[in-house]
Amino acid sequence: MGKEWINLKTVSQYLDFLDSKGFHLHEDAIGFIHYGKQYTKASDELTNTAIELTIKAQKEFDGSFYLSLLETLVKSKVSTRGGAIRYVKEFELVAI
Repeated sequence: MGKEWINLKTVSQYLDFLDSKGFHLHEDAIGFIHYGKQYTKASDELTNTAIELTIKAQKEFDGSFYLSLLETLVKSKVSTRGGAIRYVKEFELVAI
């Protein structure tokens, strides 16, 4: 996905970015993304990173994978994109 998304601040902006790149999410997936963010009290940055890693690992959006990953990152007190990437590599949660 390149580095162009880094300037995006909100989950909505990131979802719009994905849509502009041809990765279209259904309304139920978008609702689930927002639910997961609220449920875990995750930041936009961490939510966006969980979406990105989910898509990279699953080649599509998988709501269960996303929520599990987001919960794991929040419980582990990961707060940044870089921290999330280091965490998933260290614990071999996602092949990236």
